[in-house]
Amino acid sequence: MAGITTHVLDTAKGSPAAGMRIVLTRDEEVLFDGVTDPDGRARVLEADLVKPGVYRIAFDTGTHNPGGFFPEAAIVFRVEDVAQHYHVPLLLSPFGYSTYRGS
Repeated sequence: MAGITTHVLDTAKGSPAAGMRIVLTRDEEVLFDGVTDPDGRARVLEADLVKPGVYRIAFDTGTHNPGGFFPEAAIVFRVEDVAQHYHVPLLLSPFGYSTYRGS
């Protein structure tokens, strides 16, 4: 399975962040503008649309955590091998977030 996917987990609530808006761009072109499903997941770009380059995935964390410190979490990553699957998860709390390259 190639392409770009994400999964948002709210660690403070212990549950997926359903309905969170996500925007994926490459070279300022919007490639995906949508929301996470009830399980906090989104398939943001199908494999045939992935090209080498630098991508930015922005999560609307402020709507999910209105009293939180970060109104947005933006992660910038590089795609070199388009045959690989790029999973960019977000672990979120009101006052912090982390990510990693998932599988």
